[in-house]
Amino acid sequence: MYIEQGYKGDIGLWKYWFLPVGFIGFMALNYIMVLLSPVSVDDSMADMINMLGNNVVFIILLAPLAIGLFIVLGWTKLIHAQTITSLTTSRRKIDWKRVFFAFALWGGVTIILTALDVYLSPDDYVFNFKLVPFLSLAVIAILLVPLQTSFEEYLFRGHMMQGIGIMAKNRWVPLVITSVLFGLMHIANPEVEKLGYGIMVYYIGTGFFLGILTLMDEGLELALGFHASNNLIGALLVTADWTAFQTDSLYRDVSEPGLGWDVLIPVLLIYPILLFIFARKYKWNNWQHRLFGKVQSQEEFLFVPPQNDSLLEH
Repeated sequence: MYIEQGYKGDIGLWKYWFLPVGFIGFMALNYIMVLLSPVSVDDSMADMINMLGNNVVFIILLAPLAIGLFIVLGWTKLIHAQTITSLTTSRRKIDWKRVFFAFALWGGVTIILTALDVYLSPDDYVFNFKLVPFLSLAVIAILLVPLQTSFEEYLFRGHMMQGIGIMAKNRWVPLVITSVLFGLMHIANPEVEKLGYGIMVYYIGTGFFLGILTLMDEGLELALGFHASNNLIGALLVTADWTAFQTDSLYRDVSEPGLGWDVLIPVLLIYPILLFIFARKYKWNNWQHRLFGKVQSQEEFLFVPPQNDSLLEH
């Protein structure tokens, strides 16, 4: 039981509020500043890039979230007195094979879909490869992107999922709350300003997908691998002037962005196919309980049945 792993720490429900409220408050303040700013997100990003360069701006965007990972892990270890393993998974140890499988699967799909789109719509892309800037980008991305995505997973699908689940005593409430908040975290992204609030369907839908992965697999490993692959491979393959990550990637998307039905394709088609693949590989069952069932009490989860002395004598 993944949510119940939170009982293995020094339980105090206030400890689950501090980090999420602080982070959400920071994101809300950032969004208000974006709304009140006379300069658009696109223009401010362009000014920063002109002054500092793509890679420096990329580091500036990633570094606070990378540091955030160590804050979450440190809080778990020092304040909750909980192991990182129990924050990560219900298994006895972290299953790195699951992390790498999800990373490789989604990385392969992303590369294939990107290559197909470049082939079918060549006018929408400009080959952007420059050896030295790309190698610099690769080093930065490999070092920082997994830290950034792991921070988001450990905060939303780890810390918050366990805390809200323990408070709500069920699984669907933390799934809904963490998925919606994960989507809203992206509301100040330049993509939202460019495409409109309809893009939030994709962000919130991705939150639900990652939450379902976590609850069905009783651990963060698949979500960690998928999320790292999504951001890392994406940053290396394609960039655009209106995205959050503007990098020295292989290709630059020069098409006019627009919000259409294609925003629903990942949510309604690709994510269900991935869930089917994971379910077959890891033999998931009892979907109703894992997604909507109750969370055990601390006494139920930690209770060890007394040993039968008469059996021990034999």
